[in-house]
Amino acid sequence: MPKARRPESAVRRALLHPVRSVPLAFMAVIILGAGLLMLPVSRTGADADVLMPALFTSVSAVCVTGLITVDTATFWTPFGQTVILVLIQAGGFGIMTLATLLALLVRKSIGLRGQLVAQTETHTLNLGDVRAVLFRVAKIMLLFEAATAAVLTGRFWIAYDQNPATALWHGTFHAVSAFNNAGFSLYSDNLVGLADDGWIIIPICAAIIAGGLGFPVIIQLMRGDIRVKDWSVHLRLTVYGTLLLLAVGIGLFGAFEWNRDETLGPMSFQGKLLGALAGGVFPRTAGFNSIDYGAAAPETLMVTNVLMFIGGGSAGTAGGIKVTTFLVLGFAIWNEVRGRDHVTIGHRSISSSSQRQALSVALLGVAAVISGTILLLMFTDYSLEKVLFESISAFATVGMSTGITFNIPPSAQWVLMALMFIGRIGTITVASALALSSRPRLFQLPEERPLIG
Repeated sequence: MPKARRPESAVRRALLHPVRSVPLAFMAVIILGAGLLMLPVSRTGADADVLMPALFTSVSAVCVTGLITVDTATFWTPFGQTVILVLIQAGGFGIMTLATLLALLVRKSIGLRGQLVAQTETHTLNLGDVRAVLFRVAKIMLLFEAATAAVLTGRFWIAYDQNPATALWHGTFHAVSAFNNAGFSLYSDNLVGLADDGWIIIPICAAIIAGGLGFPVIIQLMRGDIRVKDWSVHLRLTVYGTLLLLAVGIGLFGAFEWNRDETLGPMSFQGKLLGALAGGVFPRTAGFNSIDYGAAAPETLMVTNVLMFIGGGSAGTAGGIKVTTFLVLGFAIWNEVRGRDHVTIGHRSISSSSQRQALSVALLGVAAVISGTILLLMFTDYSLEKVLFESISAFATVGMSTGITFNIPPSAQWVLMALMFIGRIGTITVASALALSSRPRLFQLPEERPLIG
């Protein structure tokens, strides 16, 4: 007689729930990455206090943010930089998605729980599509990274007198960092020294935009058999929203910084154009910088704050509350102003559940940024302007800084790590993972309308 299966404990069921598995997997890889970075072979010096730099760098890499407390170019050895590169790739692809893909390659099969986990990470709508999506995501990632790496490698080799091995390493590192919207660089000044080189800035910007669109959008665009008028609402919102935000960001950055001696002023006309392009693209959660944001104008920082908080497309490597979230809320406001009962976009009605989800993501993001800003003000002596910039950069997994990250105390570093983790996993995923249970209400309470506004 077969032995009866023991029921899973409540703790085991809670930990293995697909929504909860994602943050747990990220935590595990962060700890593993920190352990590898703490090895003597990973760093150039013999600093005794390496725990916080290793942990902060691991969180930043896995969460594809780019904030650093030590110089990536000089503090870490090539082995340590390779660890960072692997963590960026794993974080961008999604820990559970990566684990699921490996399981498919090894076992040629995947269980229901694994499919649910991958579905949670890739935001696919149909359970049967998970396997195909995983392979497509992997192919797309490698395609864009390889193309970007090829251009950057050739430029580093030809124009900067780097030997082929060094050029290939620098090209590959920055290509992976760009597509995954990580912002890590092998140069101490990030991309400031390359600000007027179009063969470097333009490929990196292209990779950032591609990674920030989101894999569902890239897959649909690459199919090429869908007419523009037949685009889904998600595709329309992401593509048009991205183009709009890029135009606004590039235009305002160029207008505010064009003649300022501290930033774009001393550059050539081409350098100014490239600087404006970078100023509009990099805040889309990429984290690279071709100017010193500590010297940027207050209005530039404000525009950058908004771009960082909105972020890029859903189910991609970008962070922030996402373009679709921002636009759904915008259309909800517009329809409310016009007195319409239903929110419509492109001759399609948006469900109330999607509207509630967008509102929840946005408000949870605001709450996270406000909480982080207050704590950073408590733990540091920096101004509200710089602390707010840092807080939004961490939550939106951007990685830009006005230069204060290197000098903040450990307590403030913990705040930034928490913001990066919440921002990468997603406010809704974190909230769902913390919820013990979800019980449907079996009755409807009387309706009442409080005064609004």
